[in-house]
Amino acid sequence: MKGILLVNLGSPKNPTEEDLRHYLDEFLMDKYVMDIPYLQRLLLVKGIILRRRPKETAKAYRKIWTKEGSPLIVISEKFKSKFQNLVNVPVSLGMRYGEPSLKTGIEELVNQGVTEILMIPLYPQFAMSATETVTILAEKIRKKYFKDVSIEHVPAFYNKMDYIKVLARSIKESLDKSGFDHLLFSYHGLPKRHIIKSDLTNSHTHADLGCCDDKPQAHKYCYRHQCYETTRLVAKELGLKPEFYSVSFQSRLGKTPWIEPFTDVTIDKMAKKESINNLAVVIPTFVADCLETLEEIAMVAKKSFQDNGGENLTAIPCLNERDDWVEVVVNWSKNWINK
Repeated sequence: MKGILLVNLGSPKNPTEEDLRHYLDEFLMDKYVMDIPYLQRLLLVKGIILRRRPKETAKAYRKIWTKEGSPLIVISEKFKSKFQNLVNVPVSLGMRYGEPSLKTGIEELVNQGVTEILMIPLYPQFAMSATETVTILAEKIRKKYFKDVSIEHVPAFYNKMDYIKVLARSIKESLDKSGFDHLLFSYHGLPKRHIIKSDLTNSHTHADLGCCDDKPQAHKYCYRHQCYETTRLVAKELGLKPEFYSVSFQSRLGKTPWIEPFTDVTIDKMAKKESINNLAVVIPTFVADCLETLEEIAMVAKKSFQDNGGENLTAIPCLNERDDWVEVVVNWSKNWINK
């Protein structure tokens, strides 16, 4: 019997310091996120970060928390419900960090008699701290607890045209309502070393823009390339001229080199341009609204844009549980279900 496992990043259980400490511990101790030697990671995370960051991050989460709970979890549950209504196999939800866990999601399917699972990591672009860590953990769980179960997974879909068309449609709907002078594609940032480490073809000698343009074999693993390719395809679908859109990367942490340009710096510079009074920002790293979209961009970045001279910043919603987006992912799964 076949079943579908939908996977996303995760969220703390509650916006409290205690729950954030537990969540950040699990997140930052993942060697695919904080990719430094274990003892250094242990000292940095438990000795420094977890003493300071939970209080600050809990405040940020409280700004976006809803009566139903964490926006990411609530949206994911609604997506799952719509998805289940369109397929005739069991569907479950698992998070890489927090609850419901990957093990919980797999177990839910197994308890319904499922022996073949299609795992769909809801990450458009490949990254070792997203797609790779999910697939590796799922396989570890399978080998330890569910040896008779097989798991396949959907690869990064950054350039799938059905995804691109829905993303472009959602952007256009927001732009038609708000108007804009410039559209910024803001992606979650990564340390540069992640791009080199996750390149199984060993094609990257550095991690700057254009470093693998002439090495298509590396595109499958290059997060930066995939971000720019998503942007190019969406801009083409929308008919945007190059001067009306750009790319940046947000949410950097620490002093290690991260991919650039940085979103906060870019937004502040744009605010000072006379030609950009109304800035629209879309965050295609995520398919469900979360802290990085609802607080970091829609609140913090918006205030900074206005404080620096801009008039209005519109944070374009993620795809969330849009019917057309659900249908796209359902179609991917049906190809597998009907094999």
